[in-house]
Parts: sequence; structure tokens; C-alpha cells
Amino acid sequence: MSSICRIAFLLALGLPVAGPLQAQSSSSNPAPTENAPQPVATLSNPGAASVQARIRARREARRIAAIHDAYAHSFEAYAGGGYMRFTPGSTLQRVNEYSWDTGFTRYYSQRLGVTVDGRGYYGQPFIRPQSFNSNITKPEISQYAGMIGPTYRLKMEPRYAVSGRVMAGAMYGHFSGDISENETLATYLGLWKDSTTYAADASVMVDWNLTPNVALRVAPEYLATGFGSKAQNNLGYTITMVYRFGKQ
Repeated sequence: MSSICRIAFLLALGLPVAGPLQAQSSSSNPAPTENAPQPVATLSNPGAASVQARIRARREARRIAAIHDAYAHSFEAYAGGGYMRFTPGSTLQRVNEYSWDTGFTRYYSQRLGVTVDGRGYYGQPFIRPQSFNSNITKPEISQYAGMIGPTYRLKMEPRYAVSGRVMAGAMYGHFSGDISENETLATYLGLWKDSTTYAADASVMVDWNLTPNVALRVAPEYLATGFGSKAQNNLGYTITMVYRFGKQ
């Protein structure tokens, strides 16, 4: 009986203490409210980044392979035509000339090659009517050039390429062909004397690839000549079809 009394006495002492302790515990850990910010989990997806990297690597590999297929040829042949503004005589106005152009390039790498070029120009300069022969107003003239020089590809892409080329050689001018082969009369009319002089050409070529072996080329050009011991600065362009062959 005495033990039961002691237990009841201890429980009576503990009840007043348990209440404050329970309240303190509840206040130290408040219940989450509805508007309280919730933690955001940080998500990472290394798999997606890896897939994108593989896609970019495959695209770059295809681009490099296409460039190699187009430009890793040892030889290149081209043919076409062109246009040039030419000075046919020291006192004559410039004349429109139309030309044929053909050439061959040996490439020693994808970028560097050596070109041999041949071309012919044809025009009809205006000559003021002469008292002794008023029919000579637009005689036929022509020039023929052979040149050689380096070609260098500045930019290579699967669909197009940009190149620079410089060449030097000789040009023959035939200015009396339509005046009864009378060279003295041609000179009297103000045309250059039939002769051979130097020729120097600089051009920027843009190739648009139709296939890895075939391209359309447009090349604005500057052509310097020296007829009559004077310098002629001629501007024009050529449009040619290009065929590449022979793997390096």
C-alpha cells in the first residue's frame, strides 16, 4: 500500500513539469504554414548535355569530311568566258571586250596550287570617221595572253570556297586585223601597234560547289598590260566551270 502511495506522489509532481516542456518543444519546431517557401531541388541532366556534344561532334566530322571530298583533289581544270574594259590606244576611249578563258591548276595541298592560264579578248573600239575612209569606225581587235602563278584557298566550306590568285606572263595584241592587216593605218587611227607585252593578273575567285568535283566560279579581276610602252589598268571578270579530279 505504501508503494502505491509513493508512485502516485511522483506522478503528481511530474505533471506540472511535463506541460511546460511539451509547450517549449512545440514552440521550437513550428508547424509549416501555407505561405512558407518550399526548398527547390536542383536538377542536373548530364545525359542531355552529352547528347548535344555528340551531335555537334558528328556535324563537325561531316563538315570536315565534305571539305576533304571537295578540295583534296590534285588537279583542277576550268573553262568559260569573261568581260574586260580595255584601253585600245592612248587617245581612244575604253572598249568592252569579251573573252574565253581556260586553265589548269596543280594543287600541292588543299589550299596551295599553281595555275597555268590561257585566254583571248575581242572588242570593237570606236574610231572617229576619217576623211579618207569613213567606213572605219569600229575595227576588230584582239589580244591573247598566257600566264602562270600561285593560287591559294583563303576559305573552304562544303558549299563554297574563296581563293586568291596572282599570275604573270605575256600578252599579244593584234590591233590591225580588221584594217586590211595595215599596221601603219591602225597606228594612225590611234590603236596600239601590234606587239607582245607583259601581262599581270590578280583576282579573287568564289567557287560554288555543285558537286564535290564540279563548281561554278566567278572571279573579279585586275589585269595590267603594257602596250605602247604605257601601262593599261584593266578591270573585268571571268565566269568558268571548274572540274576537280585526282585525289591527293
